[in-house]
Amino acid sequence: MFDKILIANRGEIALRVLRACKELGIATVAVHSTADADAMHVRLADESVCIGPPPSKDSYLNIPALLAACEITGADAVHPGYGFLSENARFAEILADHNLHFIGPKAEHIRMMGDKIEAKKTAKRLGIPVVPGSEGGVTSDDEAMAIAREIGFPILVKAAAGGGGRGMKVARTADDLALALATARTEAKAAFGDDAVYLEKYLEQPRHIEIQILGDGRGGTIHLGERDCSLQRRHQKIWEEGPSPALSAAQRAKIGETVAAAMRELQYLGVGTVEFLYEDGEFYFIEMNTRIQVEHPVTEMITGIDLVLEQIRVAAGGDLPARQADIVINGHAIECRINAENPVTFRPSPGKILHYHPPGGMGVRIDSAVYQGYVIPPYYDSLVGKLIVHGKTRAECLMRLRRALDEMVVDGVETTLPLFRALVREAAIIDGDYHIHWLEHYLAAGDVKS
Repeated sequence: MFDKILIANRGEIALRVLRACKELGIATVAVHSTADADAMHVRLADESVCIGPPPSKDSYLNIPALLAACEITGADAVHPGYGFLSENARFAEILADHNLHFIGPKAEHIRMMGDKIEAKKTAKRLGIPVVPGSEGGVTSDDEAMAIAREIGFPILVKAAAGGGGRGMKVARTADDLALALATARTEAKAAFGDDAVYLEKYLEQPRHIEIQILGDGRGGTIHLGERDCSLQRRHQKIWEEGPSPALSAAQRAKIGETVAAAMRELQYLGVGTVEFLYEDGEFYFIEMNTRIQVEHPVTEMITGIDLVLEQIRVAAGGDLPARQADIVINGHAIECRINAENPVTFRPSPGKILHYHPPGGMGVRIDSAVYQGYVIPPYYDSLVGKLIVHGKTRAECLMRLRRALDEMVVDGVETTLPLFRALVREAAIIDGDYHIHWLEHYLAAGDVKS
């Protein structure tokens, strides 16, 4: 096992990793920008190191500063959390060059899945069902038009190096395709430094289903069921639940085993999430995230397995915590991402939290690094915290979530709490009858009040 782990992240995920380390008896090092000097993970870590000014490129993305922090403190491993450097294959290689352990997958798998075109090719080779589309990047408008006519409109143009909805455009007709290609390329170049794009069939009302896996790097892999992440705004998830209201136990077992078998062939190490669009009983691979996910607590609540703790264990050469046959889905869990944003416009609302009261009671969990008097800085994401609830059934879970949302108090900044309080009372949400475009249509109707 590792002796000391440097946590190369901030906010609630840094605190989440710190807690897992403490439960394993591992010393912790918090790194922080000058804007995060009063952060909770900095206060609770065994040691802390300031790695630069507020801009991420000068602090949390500053690899030389992180290496120096490891050397100063004697850390022998680095946990990247999510975001920042968590899916940077070169960072993993640099750590290895300095005899430091990267708590994550092998660099080759990060690189493979980070390129969306290569990821799709790999998924297809491993027997994972994929969305109909181009075999690789499209180099000209004429090539794109030929492929689009073969697949059939509408078509989705996607950035090869993309994520989070950037570099993603829909062309509903042949007349729309040239503009969609140009716009997607421009956005991709600006966001990722790479203007390569590829094409996929656009599905009208799919659900977003993702399979959580854990591998030991030696050919052992288990899956831990699915999460339904279909409530999205501009391709950003805001509500996740598990198990999905749309899947049967047989469907869950089939797609889960398909993914686990593929990851066994890769000899995948650590946690990972394989994401699909699901429509009319069919699954279509869209991407794989080679890191811990924001929504991982949903899986933890319904399986009883601490994913971050097990991620650390397997990175240190440990065995998987259970056999596949021992994994049982227990009840239902829902996570709401509470952000410091206007609930109607989603305009960020940084500032000082004047009053803070998290909800409690049976089956209620808050993953948050804020506290009363904490100042949410304007430099990073606006997450206040994740509210996760668990119940024996989905109906019980929804009632518990309604109660918890009504209890929660965050004053001094605008938050998305009013949105979730409205959603949990919507008939479509209560019935589990929604898809990835549902929230956009709901918000366009203007029913949510600030």
